[in-house]
Amino acid sequence: MAQCVQSVQEFIQDSFVPMVAVLCSEDAEKVTRKNNLNFSELLRPFCRLTSEGHMRDPNNQVQVVKNLRISVNNVVTRPSVPASGVPGHAHRRLLSEVVLTCQPAEGGVANVITAGDYDLNISDRSLKASVPWYSDWRDTLTELSTSKHYTATTPWFEAYRESFLQSMPASDHEFLNHYLACLLVVSSSEAVPVEKFLKLSQEQHRIQHSGEYTNPKWFIPNTLKYYVLLHDMSQGDEQRADSVYEDMKQRYGAQGCYLLKVNSRTAAAGADEQIPDPWSQYLHKSSLQSQDQYEDPAPVVVNNTAVENNVGGTSEVDGHDSEEKDGVLVNSLDSTHPLQLDAPSDTPGSLDALRAVAVETKPPPLATGVAAATSHGACLTLNDHDRIRLFIQEFTFRGLLPHIEKNIRQLNDQLVSRKGLSRSLFSATKKWFGGGKVPEKSIAELKNTSGLLYPPEAPELQIRKMADLCFLVQLYDLAYSCYHTAKKDFLSDQAMLYAAGALEMAAVSAFLQVGAPRPYPAHYMDTAIQTYRDVSKNMVLAERCALLSAEILKSQAKYSDAATLLIKMTSEDSDLRSALLLEQAAHCFINMRNPMVRKFAFHMILAGHRFSKAGQKRHALRCYCQAMQVYKGKGWSLAEDHINFTIGRQSFTLRQPENAVTAFRHILTNDSQQTSTQQGAFLREYLYVYKNVTGACEVALPQLPLPCINSSATRVYFGHERRLAEGEKQAATHVSLDQEFDRDLAAMWQDLEEQVVAAAKRGVVPATFQPTQCCLNSQTDNLRFPLAVVEEPIIVEVVFRNPLKVPLVLSDLSLLWKFTLKDFNRPHPQDDSVGDAVAISNEKEASVPRTPQKDDVIATEVIPEFYLSPEETKLARLKLLPHQTGQLNILGLVYNLASTSSTGDTTINSTAASQSEGPSAAEGTSVRGRQDLEIQGPRLNQTKEEKTSVSHGPDRRLDPTITPPMPLLEVFFLQFPTALLCGEIRKAYVEFCNMSRVTLCGLRVASTHPDFFTFGSSSLATPLTPLSPTSFENCSAYKTLATPPGATPGSVAAVTLVSEGDFGSGTGLRGGGVSGAGMGGKGITEIPLGEGTLKPGESTQLPLWLRGPDQEGVHEIHFLFYYESAEKGGKISHRVLRHTVFICASRSLSVRATACRSNTLPEEEEEERNGSMLVFVDVENINSSEAGVREFHIAQVSSSSKQWRLHKCINPAEDKDCKLTSRERGKLCFRATRCKPLQVPLKAAEKYTFADLSLGNELIITSTTPCADFFFRRCQPLESLRPPVAMEIQGRHSRSQGVGHGGGAKDIAGVVRKCNEVDLDIIILWKAFVVEDNKQVILEGQLHVALQTIDKEACSLTQKEDAQEMVLLKFKPELPPPMTRPSMEQLSHLIKTNLQYPESYSHPFNQKSLCMVPVTLTLSNCSLAQVDVIIDLRHKPTSPESLEVHGSFTWLGQTQFKLQLGAQEVMRVQLRACFLHAGVYNLGTPRVFAKLADQGAMCETSQQTATPALIIIINST
Repeated sequence: MAQCVQSVQEFIQDSFVPMVAVLCSEDAEKVTRKNNLNFSELLRPFCRLTSEGHMRDPNNQVQVVKNLRISVNNVVTRPSVPASGVPGHAHRRLLSEVVLTCQPAEGGVANVITAGDYDLNISDRSLKASVPWYSDWRDTLTELSTSKHYTATTPWFEAYRESFLQSMPASDHEFLNHYLACLLVVSSSEAVPVEKFLKLSQEQHRIQHSGEYTNPKWFIPNTLKYYVLLHDMSQGDEQRADSVYEDMKQRYGAQGCYLLKVNSRTAAAGADEQIPDPWSQYLHKSSLQSQDQYEDPAPVVVNNTAVENNVGGTSEVDGHDSEEKDGVLVNSLDSTHPLQLDAPSDTPGSLDALRAVAVETKPPPLATGVAAATSHGACLTLNDHDRIRLFIQEFTFRGLLPHIEKNIRQLNDQLVSRKGLSRSLFSATKKWFGGGKVPEKSIAELKNTSGLLYPPEAPELQIRKMADLCFLVQLYDLAYSCYHTAKKDFLSDQAMLYAAGALEMAAVSAFLQVGAPRPYPAHYMDTAIQTYRDVSKNMVLAERCALLSAEILKSQAKYSDAATLLIKMTSEDSDLRSALLLEQAAHCFINMRNPMVRKFAFHMILAGHRFSKAGQKRHALRCYCQAMQVYKGKGWSLAEDHINFTIGRQSFTLRQPENAVTAFRHILTNDSQQTSTQQGAFLREYLYVYKNVTGACEVALPQLPLPCINSSATRVYFGHERRLAEGEKQAATHVSLDQEFDRDLAAMWQDLEEQVVAAAKRGVVPATFQPTQCCLNSQTDNLRFPLAVVEEPIIVEVVFRNPLKVPLVLSDLSLLWKFTLKDFNRPHPQDDSVGDAVAISNEKEASVPRTPQKDDVIATEVIPEFYLSPEETKLARLKLLPHQTGQLNILGLVYNLASTSSTGDTTINSTAASQSEGPSAAEGTSVRGRQDLEIQGPRLNQTKEEKTSVSHGPDRRLDPTITPPMPLLEVFFLQFPTALLCGEIRKAYVEFCNMSRVTLCGLRVASTHPDFFTFGSSSLATPLTPLSPTSFENCSAYKTLATPPGATPGSVAAVTLVSEGDFGSGTGLRGGGVSGAGMGGKGITEIPLGEGTLKPGESTQLPLWLRGPDQEGVHEIHFLFYYESAEKGGKISHRVLRHTVFICASRSLSVRATACRSNTLPEEEEEERNGSMLVFVDVENINSSEAGVREFHIAQVSSSSKQWRLHKCINPAEDKDCKLTSRERGKLCFRATRCKPLQVPLKAAEKYTFADLSLGNELIITSTTPCADFFFRRCQPLESLRPPVAMEIQGRHSRSQGVGHGGGAKDIAGVVRKCNEVDLDIIILWKAFVVEDNKQVILEGQLHVALQTIDKEACSLTQKEDAQEMVLLKFKPELPPPMTRPSMEQLSHLIKTNLQYPESYSHPFNQKSLCMVPVTLTLSNCSLAQVDVIIDLRHKPTSPESLEVHGSFTWLGQTQFKLQLGAQEVMRVQLRACFLHAGVYNLGTPRVFAKLADQGAMCETSQQTATPALIIIINST
């Protein structure tokens, strides 16, 4: 139970006090009325004695009476009418008013109970402590006192309990509420005061003994009369009063009268001086009691006849049928079960009930009583207060206590004489308790004797009377003995009402005994309560008994028993009593040693429901709020919904619409598990309440809870939406809101933009560079203000989620914004002028739907209707079009929220709905409100402070800066293919359009696949191809020349010199192994415009050549178009346009090539004087049949190199074209020669030699666009295996000039590698015949093969060869590779050898036995350095096979030579071979060893020998 101000002992003592009646004369009433008080009210604040009293018990022992209080009341008489044990209407109304007027005090220190894992705020701030809008109740823990248990006070319960006990009707079965004495008060201004005393005494005697009145009841026949002479000090004669008082003492005795002097000052004088007013806290209660007692015609008395004869009778109780409950008008809104959610259709708790509550304007009835502004005791001084206090003390100690002591003695003597026992009851009790006990029968076995009546002089009643007297003066031991004796007598007579009373007081007396000689008999109380309730049907007495017992159990920490007792006392006859007792039971649960928090919450819900039924709306709201502390956040969604729904209704009833809205909001925003019907009811009531709130205050748009907005998922798009294709034109894809954000793609686009910006800014990226972000989302960098362009739309995509199972309709949906004008064209010093800081907002216009907004500044799009299905997540795109420059802040959304006709159940009372001011249920209720877009920025995690705290950076995506106009480019592609063969060349067209009012310039394009396209060379003549797109069919994309008539296919090649700078503005794509997105500026192409600019509204069309990727599959190719404004100095330096295409590449041809050294060293051909080699080309058709390709024709083979060129074809086919059908393979052999030194100008070292060998009717000039463009743009995955070409040229020139002696291992490796390098690129040009739509189409293309090393096969890229292995993660930095020495294989190619001899030689062996043949050994240095050569002729074949085949011969003369050859020097050595017999001999036996001349430590390496050199020796005889 809640903590009380008083202790349990003080509470019980104050519940049963001696009763004193007051009879006043009219003049005496006039004296007290000067203070706005009657006489009993005048005495009431002083009725508690501050000093101890003394009296003797029947054993003549002095007993101390402490802290005694008496009750003084005016005599109120009522006619004798039987009454039941049910409180009447006036009594119920009194108690209801007491509870209603006692509410929690706002602003006090909150009291928090720590119960288990819960901290429950259950005190002054309880209305705020648990509802969702109050979250800081834990902070109040620091404000608490340091008591053992933090318990909450419930003053309304204490006030109810006090009023209930004080208004208890006097009963005949007990005497505790009977009057013991009567004060007869006469004014000293009376003519004959003694006669007035006599009249009052006679009046009191008549009231007590005439039998006309049942009220008031008197304790004993000989009631103490105490005579009080009241003297008014401000008017009366004090000497006369003293003389009258002296006469009274002579007549009534000094202990039976008193002179009370009051009104020591006038009311006028009292207004100037502030005197304490101790009466105010008592007067309100007494005025209620007196008022109700006069108004209630039914007596509040229980006499023997009424109780015994009407036990089984039925009387009218305040059940559900009565309109008034507990004295207060009960709204039918809450007449349902506390845990039952109201059905929306036919229960009283529907929307119509809320409307009825809204129309009702009467405040809850409050008792007025004495006006609060009226002052009391204005004529009394502090001395008067002391006189009154002294009077009460004198009356009690000299009059009342002696009177009670005398009556106790008399009763004791009468009982002893009647029983014939010993003189004192103290000795008699031993025999009573020691003898045979009468067995107590159970309540079920007992039945009340309806005809049993005890006369007033009955011994049983005398015992009870003596017990009550002893109890009133704190003689609890004697009282317990008497109660126990009376209990046994009553039970033996089966007088159950009397027995219950004796049991009740016996239990209380046992508890109050000093030293607690016996335990508290709780079973006495249980029996008494059951008897009162079930047998006597007297709920008033049962409730009193329960209140007393619960307090006693609570003081003994028996909270579980107390809670059980209180819950048992709840019933349907009184909602107020049930509510209060349930609340106290709930407090018992959290005061237990192991707090039962959920039981507390459950019973608080039940208490709140009963409070609501009793009309106590504020207390009901408080109970629900306290219970919410336990239920919220625990996953009990249905319980939370019920509590919040009830809180919302109660708050609305109590004219707290803001709290009601917040509670309803909590129901709707959580993921509710309610049915759709119930959610529809919630939504309708919420909208209706919300409309009442917004109607009351039109200050600003309210925040709406529905639908839910995922603010972080908001996306902002700057610019026009993508245009769709127009006919054959395909628009650039750019960026759209339909695309998902990809972080890798965004990084790729940023890298491309950095490359193109660096190319435009002469190779340097500006420090102020920021990548263009057209679409901002939660994953982009939003730390800076985004830049938007005036007259270009801003589209905001908002993610709505409907959490309900019913549809929502949003209408007139638009954006809220604030805009600050700023002119960026002004000079910088004026940027901060006052004129620029003009803030404009559309909030005022948006609050009223369909109001013209500020479209001259920013045009705001309005969506008329936006429908959200149940539990649907849907996107809304809202557009703003700025017309002026400045700073824009997008604040949120404004819309009308409505429930559709299908929301929930449509069976609302249509009549009530039509009569209400709101819209009908069929239309649905609509409210206008807003939701702010508040986006939390990324968490900061850079500094130490940021890492140790939780701080977030800004997110500026909704705060764009509107900048001056910029050019706007649109790109369209014509005849752009979606599928190509690998290496296929296709021509398309690109159209560039300037859609803005600003001139465009500096157009460039960057791509992830620069080898995929080319715009052609600007320095060379473009191919002779048609310019019209419609004349495309069967026209070659190459520049071709007809082959001269009679020319042999594969004859001597046509040679052209081309610089790489002619195809890419000096930014060649071959060097450094550059490919893909990491080109470092090498993939940037300047797009040629007519005058370098594109004026507003203009468009231009340019040809674009495409080449199919070398690898089959689907390729994603990205283009980034870069352009600038002709007007410099703007906030935006450039703009970009993105385009992505997907190309499906199919397999075409596979080309493999090998370069071999030529064994001969011909001297007669000038072209081959500088060296030659053979090139073998293997071409295979690997195209699949699905592509529709019938056959491939090898039209031409060309070469490109700085060192070599194809000279002629050695084995030309008989047909002019080399045809390959599916899976066919063709082999071609070519002779390649070094470029002529005479043909190479001094500065032509950087130029490439293109040699074209046509195998058909026409010659394709490969040194022009597009063939040369794609050759220079090709991707070479093996490029990293060789250093850049520029390094090769430099090394070659330095070594040719004799530099490089003494170089390190790196120079050795370079020199040796050069011996084997070829650096010859083969270009295979082909044509394919494809059948499409029953029509033959000729496709053409080119493949590239890079020959790099002698005798090493090279091939064009295929799908199989291009499959890259998974790259392992490397966690340590790679060490630089060690300096590797040249391999033996590389060193074996330093010297090329050739033997020159006659193929046959005739010699007459019969004439001369030795045949000597001259042989010339030619040595050729293939390197660029001096080489030491050793020739060893002593080697002979040892294998028997070679001897059998070739025979043996001998070299004559010098058998070992040591020579030194210069760079690329040719030397001949003359040898002689000696033969003994005719036959076939192999002359290839000389062994040649070589090493670099400057490497002394290196051993000579054996050089590769040529093919077998066979000579035939013929015997001429």
